[in-house]
Amino acid sequence: MKKIFISLAILFVFIIYSAGIRHQVPVLKKPSSLIATTAPTGSSTTSGTSSAAATTSTGSSTTTTTTTSGSATGSNSSSNSGTFKDGTYTGSVADAYYGSVQVEVTISAGKITAVKFLQYPDTHATSVVINQQAMPYLEQEAIQAQSAKVQLISGATFTSQAFIQSLNSALSQA
Repeated sequence: MKKIFISLAILFVFIIYSAGIRHQVPVLKKPSSLIATTAPTGSSTTSGTSSAAATTSTGSSTTTTTTTSGSATGSNSSSNSGTFKDGTYTGSVADAYYGSVQVEVTISAGKITAVKFLQYPDTHATSVVINQQAMPYLEQEAIQAQSAKVQLISGATFTSQAFIQSLNSALSQA
């Protein structure tokens, strides 16, 4: 009887420990944006419209943000200065299921020179680990593509989709 009680106690402690570890958020530094050192040549075109709604609750108030993106068309030949207006543009907040994604894009000489995550899902330990790996790839791909037409990252599908929506929103302002 004593062996069964001790075995159950050990099992119970292990389950409680596992549940506690799963919900801890590791303290990781948010990545900074990547800046392209060379601009790709060729042409890139992105067109389409997408819409997403994100709902955020804080205390007793609820905010709903609807994102609609337009189209952006660019030609990146060396004789063309680009079609985006220079400046820094903030995309709207897009829902990534486990949190929200918002990006900021910097345009210089008509080209995307930097993309930075302002918000990303970081409330669950798993989300933090996944996004720490996926975000630099998404930023780099947007700079290389000179548009929001980027590959989805396997394992970070929701973040990738929200990134594209927020980036489209920012580029539609440029």
